[in-house]
Amino acid sequence: MRTLVVTSILLLVAMTAFAAPDGAAIYKAKCATCHAANGDGQTAMGKSMKLRDLGSADVQKQSDKELSDITANGKGKMPAYKGKLSDDDIKALVAHMRTFKK
Repeated sequence: MRTLVVTSILLLVAMTAFAAPDGAAIYKAKCATCHAANGDGQTAMGKSMKLRDLGSADVQKQSDKELSDITANGKGKMPAYKGKLSDDDIKALVAHMRTFKK
């Protein structure tokens, strides 16, 4: 019985360690302050920086690589997230940005 409990706990920890990053949670923590929860950029900071709507055709027509590069390297006043987010985190974040498509 004890072995089963220990094995179950180890399995749960291993599954959590290999879980795919949550793009929505990363977006909420790192991006929503400026880009807004719905990606439209209509926050005080977003308006002052004249951010484009992430769901707009102009943003959505960019390739995943282009969006990943902008996220990793920053653009204009947007900070770079390379070294702060993993490649998998950035990939999940770009996938979440795709959900804003109009």
